[in-house]
Amino acid sequence: MNSQSWKICGLCAGFLAISALYLFYDVADFSILMSLRFPRFLLALLAGGVLAGVGYVFQIMLNNPLAEPYILGVSSGAAFGGILASVSGMLLLMPVFGFAGALLTMTAVWLLAHVGGEFSTTRLLLAGIIIGFFFSALISLMMYFNQQDISAILTILMGNLGRIFTRNEWSIFLGVFAISIGLLVYLYFITRQLLVLTTGELVAGSMGINVKTLRLQIFIICSILTGMTVAYAGIIGFVGLVVPHILRMLIKSNSAKLVPLSVIGGAMFLLVCDFIAMHIASVEIPVGIITSFIGCPFFIFVMARAK
Repeated sequence: MNSQSWKICGLCAGFLAISALYLFYDVADFSILMSLRFPRFLLALLAGGVLAGVGYVFQIMLNNPLAEPYILGVSSGAAFGGILASVSGMLLLMPVFGFAGALLTMTAVWLLAHVGGEFSTTRLLLAGIIIGFFFSALISLMMYFNQQDISAILTILMGNLGRIFTRNEWSIFLGVFAISIGLLVYLYFITRQLLVLTTGELVAGSMGINVKTLRLQIFIICSILTGMTVAYAGIIGFVGLVVPHILRMLIKSNSAKLVPLSVIGGAMFLLVCDFIAMHIASVEIPVGIITSFIGCPFFIFVMARAK
């Protein structure tokens, strides 16, 4: 086995070790394990895997190291949808509302990126930031008019994996989990086209790739994934930025296999962050705060490195 294979094996072994620690640490009762810790574990797998996988795909498609759902405003739009479902009393429809919010965000960002008739990654990033601020303002307005629901809204804004599922919510969540795995597998199979796109649109077009259709398809799939995830886990920033960059430093290549590796790495990263959030203080800290503490300096590092 070469060094790259050893690194991949090490990543998988680390994932299994962290999963075991996360599930069984400080849990003495089997009923607590199954009713509280295991659902939280699955939600961490879903959120970390989706955000890191989507982050890697965005970075490849846009050929920009700073692209990820949080930066592009998709998370804010999805959070707005989830909060709207929450304050309306339609908790079972939170994934649908989250997807709708994410899709609305990506549609606005997509249209702004094509102003003038030509796609621009710079305009897309700026549009994502602007749309993200817009949805943040809408969320603030909802908080002002629904002060009795501020606690639930803050849970979504700060990112929290400690959601307790009812029987009906549990069935829907398992369906969302299965759909997300299927969409991530599909993203893996079209990554080869995305990698060709990094060489330039003319080269990709000469190889029979419909660039505009491919981008639109990716935006829709990533909106579905991000929207459903944020509706359950809230806004958890920088996972899609930190994990793909660390993996590229380790693997030292851009290839299709980085999609499943990003999913595994993202799940492992979020498990570690949530473990810290649960045990670093006498009260539980929202996991989004932990990822932001890690992600902000890492963002500065990536920005300086890209320059």
